[in-house]
Amino acid sequence: MKTGARNSISGKVTSIKSDEIMSLVKFEVTAPHEMASVLTTESVKDMGLKVGDKVMLVVKAIHVLPVKD
Repeated sequence: MKTGARNSISGKVTSIKSDEIMSLVKFEVTAPHEMASVLTTESVKDMGLKVGDKVMLVVKAIHVLPVKD
């Protein structure tokens, strides 16, 4: 997948909290630090995100965008 963002960090999904519209997904990143992303629950379901999944975190402006391999 090609993205316009220049910063990317590998991470692992550590938790997902969802309601009908939005989800808060937390990640453990390599350093070991933690990051979080708020995205629609539809996107979480479409990506098939599960706790323990490895993802690349694309950081652009104020957004953290998870990209599943």
